[in-house]
Amino acid sequence: MNTRVENRFDGKAAIVTGGVSGIGAAITERLLAEGAFVVAVDIDADAVASFTKQHDSTRLQTRVLDVSDADATRTVIEEAVAEHGRLDLVVPNAGIAAPGSAAGVTLEGWTAVLNVDLNGVFHTIRYALPHLAATRGSVVSTASISGLGGDYNLAAYNAAKGAVINLTRSVAVDFGKQGVRVNAIAPGPVLTQGLRQWLDARTDVRDLYEDHIPLGRAAEPSEIASVVAFLASDDASYITGVTLAVDGGLTAWTGQPHVMG
Repeated sequence: MNTRVENRFDGKAAIVTGGVSGIGAAITERLLAEGAFVVAVDIDADAVASFTKQHDSTRLQTRVLDVSDADATRTVIEEAVAEHGRLDLVVPNAGIAAPGSAAGVTLEGWTAVLNVDLNGVFHTIRYALPHLAATRGSVVSTASISGLGGDYNLAAYNAAKGAVINLTRSVAVDFGKQGVRVNAIAPGPVLTQGLRQWLDARTDVRDLYEDHIPLGRAAEPSEIASVVAFLASDDASYITGVTLAVDGGLTAWTGQPHVMG
């Protein structure tokens, strides 16, 4: 899908967590295309190595990082600032899921999801804030429509993403006077490699998605990345504390069946 690319981030430095695959990779690529220096981090060392090999850019650095580790996250942020002399944007995007209702999810699964999807966002924002205040920078976190409503058998993921949305509001209120803008995106279904393969194997599920999403399809990762770039740019200079649904209209629908003719 073709998207118009500008140079809104020339000379600016960004950190993207979960930044070498899926939505995160698309965000990293979009920021690079718009002139940013990007530090893309991920817990998967093989994925980091593969992404690095595929992208020949002097403005890209990659690191292996477990965002649930507060000290390691702080170290990566401090090293990035030391390298580039500034930090203008963080995109806390790393996330995992574990199946199960509140009665069915394992305690290990619950803890793992909260540690990455919520604590990882908190660590990234917490240690970036002093540097973002210096540049009047911004945060764009990856929440989910699963933080706006409930899903079957995703209690941990729903809880974590809902918390990210309210953390976004809290940090926006606390740091707005310092010029730091804090927003989030709430994607619906996105055609990452994993979802694409699953839908190819389950055409019945693909039909359900197409029927339930008003635009009739799941998103391409690049469509999510373009919204992140907008929210991070000066084009969104008066937007803070917002969670923007990027879902093809899915959350606009009440869920009632199409029976009115």
